[in-house]
Amino acid sequence: MAGSRAEETGVAVVCGASGGVGRATARELARRGYSLGLFARGTEGLGAAAEEARATGARVFAAEVDVADSEAVREAAERAEAELGPVSLWVNAAFATLMSRFVDAAPEEFRRVTDVCYHGTVNGTRTALALMEPRDRGTIVQVGSALAYRGIPLQSAYCGAKHAVRGFTDSVRTELVDAGSHVRITEVHLPGLNTPQFSWVRTRTDRPTRPMAPVYQPEVAARAIAWASEHPRRRTYWVAPSTVKTALGQRFAPRVLDLILGSTGIDGQLREGEPEKEGNLFRPFDTDRDHGAHGVFDDEARGSSVQQWLNERRLAVTGTVVGMAAVGAVAWRRARG
Repeated sequence: MAGSRAEETGVAVVCGASGGVGRATARELARRGYSLGLFARGTEGLGAAAEEARATGARVFAAEVDVADSEAVREAAERAEAELGPVSLWVNAAFATLMSRFVDAAPEEFRRVTDVCYHGTVNGTRTALALMEPRDRGTIVQVGSALAYRGIPLQSAYCGAKHAVRGFTDSVRTELVDAGSHVRITEVHLPGLNTPQFSWVRTRTDRPTRPMAPVYQPEVAARAIAWASEHPRRRTYWVAPSTVKTALGQRFAPRVLDLILGSTGIDGQLREGEPEKEGNLFRPFDTDRDHGAHGVFDDEARGSSVQQWLNERRLAVTGTVVGMAAVGAVAWRRARG
């Protein structure tokens, strides 16, 4: 496995590296040649992520960090730089959530989701900028979701936090432009994914939860995040057709989405069985057991995305479409003449 590793690319910090998207992203970045600072709460999951990365030949610094604690994030980042060198890439992928109707969510639960999913991204971005701005280089990737554009039932806390990240990132991006900075921030918005989230999420439902279909493997997200980190001039990436449809549907027909999601959105996020009521909201579920990157939906999860394929070939596809349009216009004129 070590023989497949690329030449060292730089130093990347991945927040939320012990499971799901963060775990798959750490694996992908290690394969691409990065040294890795891995931050997460769960001891066993974090240790397994570090060992996976080291098996590729990557240098790794791992720290048990709650991203809601700004001082802990700063200290871990400084230790990562001292051990690995200057951080050139920062990925904000940590999250914890609650699946519940808003009226059933306790204030402290709602606040905790906001602290991790929104303030955790703010804390990571603040720390990354403190490291990168003096050097005037570096890239920050905000890992978002289709739910950053459209709220759905049972996920008001998470959707609110992801919407907030978009507004926050826009604001910071304009300040970097004003400063003439070469530090880049890009967003990667994901579809429903097959991650352990839906087995360890805190719920206020009578059945266990699941991602909204269609479902993609976390490696699809990881490859998209890695691509965005290498092409950060584009401000936003939508990773799957379902993400595109969600964002555009909200832009052009929000009332229609209200009606559709109001009638199908709850059942579309539930499956048979007993739900996990406690969840990992206040304590990690991978302290004593490594859950890896995948959830329990391998049978239906897709391993590739047409939309991401188009993202990676945007110029070629645009050129082809323009060329075909030009040929068609010439043919039409000749036919009329």
